[in-house]
Amino acid sequence: MAKLRDFKFKDLKRCFIIAEVSANHGQDFKTAVRMIHEAKRCGADAVKFQTYTPDTITLNSNKPCFQISHSKWRGQTLYGLYQKAYTPWEWFKDLKKEADKAGIIFFSAAFDPTAVDLLEDLDVPIHKVASFELNDLPLIAYMAKTRKPVIMSTGMATVSEIEEAVTTAKRAGASEVVLLRCVSSYPAQPKDMNLRTILDLKKRFKCTVGLSDHSMGATAAIAAVSLGAQVVEKHFILDKKTETPDSFFSINPKDLADLVEQVRITEEMMGGASYELSVEEKKNRMFRRSLFAVKDIAKGEELTPENVRSIRPANGLSPKYLTGILGRKAKISISYGTPLKQSFIAGS
Repeated sequence: MAKLRDFKFKDLKRCFIIAEVSANHGQDFKTAVRMIHEAKRCGADAVKFQTYTPDTITLNSNKPCFQISHSKWRGQTLYGLYQKAYTPWEWFKDLKKEADKAGIIFFSAAFDPTAVDLLEDLDVPIHKVASFELNDLPLIAYMAKTRKPVIMSTGMATVSEIEEAVTTAKRAGASEVVLLRCVSSYPAQPKDMNLRTILDLKKRFKCTVGLSDHSMGATAAIAAVSLGAQVVEKHFILDKKTETPDSFFSINPKDLADLVEQVRITEEMMGGASYELSVEEKKNRMFRRSLFAVKDIAKGEELTPENVRSIRPANGLSPKYLTGILGRKAKISISYGTPLKQSFIAGS
């Protein structure tokens, strides 16, 4: 892989799997560190945090528009939710060091220019735009001016909004734009996933595509990879029994490791368009069907459906010759279980 400062998704040979920490550290630094090392152990390529504070992302207001209606977060304001969920900014330098030590790529979603500045001071190789920020074109431009790859989740966005975001990022200097199909509901329901949108995103915007997955389990990620997703992002947590704002739609380390394994198997299975036989297939051709004597056939006796059949294995004539030899006579005596040869048949 190239130096991280020159990181390019187009250079990757396999799906880039992101373990999303989000609020699942429970605002405990040691837990955040453990999550970095667990993500590496599970086989993820990167670990992703979120960089905001309650004051950089919203206002401390009780007005109706700041109240949350989602069943899992109901009864609190946006400010109150983000107070419980944010990652303390003083952690980031040490978290980046832990990721470097573990050998896993570290980056974060930035929610305002000051967050971008903090992450730039750490020299992260990638910037991320969350779905809810996709309409913040000035923020996207600020990220893109770093001339690094910009990943954008497309949840809730119309085609025209995605187009505006992509155009903004490219014009501002992003080295690459990566679009993630995303359903911004928690958890996302299977009927809402519409994973074929991944194909359309790639065709329409001619860029690297992937999935930011809020559905339960690994099925969506595996299906997305089969459709050409080159990036998969998934929320994870150390222990599902631990309650955090995002725990209810996150997977544990075992499930993350399983997801990584299944994605890698899927990639291997996809291969390319090929009619070349595998080594095992070449061996197994001997067990295909061919023409055999299924009764003793005397010299001069007529070959009929009763004494000649297509059966396994493949030692005899190909079954395609059956209609051409029926009604002809045996040149020699042929015993039961003998594979037929052209030389056994009169007139051959």
